[in-house]
Amino acid sequence: MRELLAHIQFRGTIRERSVEPFLRMFAALRTKRRVRGVLFDISSGGGGSVPSTDLYLAVKRLNAVKPVVASIGSIGASGAYLAALGARKIFAYPESGVGSIGVVLPHIAVGGLLDKLGVQVELIHQGRHKDAYQGLRALTDEERTKLLAVTEQNYRSFVEVVARERNKSISDVLPLATGEFWSGQQALGLGLVDALGDREAALEELGRLTGVSTKRTVFVAPRRPFLERVLAGTAAPLIAPAVRGLGELVEDAVLDQILGRP
Repeated sequence: MRELLAHIQFRGTIRERSVEPFLRMFAALRTKRRVRGVLFDISSGGGGSVPSTDLYLAVKRLNAVKPVVASIGSIGASGAYLAALGARKIFAYPESGVGSIGVVLPHIAVGGLLDKLGVQVELIHQGRHKDAYQGLRALTDEERTKLLAVTEQNYRSFVEVVARERNKSISDVLPLATGEFWSGQQALGLGLVDALGDREAALEELGRLTGVSTKRTVFVAPRRPFLERVLAGTAAPLIAPAVRGLGELVEDAVLDQILGRP
């Protein structure tokens, strides 16, 4: 059996739609005996709390079966750092931005601007707070307190994951969980990453952990649905929505073709 290493690259904001193909890919890799280890190459400023948690759990579950080494690029902040925590080891460039351990929940109220523009918006609603989070009015003290409770819960969960995965106590992590980020060099000193180095250095570590030559590395990426690729061209923006659903039906089969069956 020809053994391989897989290189998976994630870029951009972490959103449910953007992570779904990666969740399926990580799950598939757990059963691919040919793939002995995975390089998780991530550069992202973070994103949504739930999709970030999903990505972290997908990496962690894969790492429980075979080694995953994370390589942080320009930035591994917030949800991206959370995702990297699921790996066995985390590499970062000395200049990488790492951390941003915190939670933000923006609320932008545009009611005053709409009034100046002469735009009137009337919300017909049931439920005392149903209109609170539509961005049309300021929050009441009660509503703000409720949102703060939600962010506190999410923040605490984030801190607990960092403490568990980096073998630290909660009291050790809290001074680092200020929402700020550090350079990779600083993050190494703070115990947030394991080593400094580029993607090649991280891949070399993966080769050491698995005993597989780094020359046997395959780059694996979510594939566009088959029909979208076939019909790519000037008409693609018009055709893509119609064929996306059908294309998703063959995505798992395409992944099997890339990785080889177990």
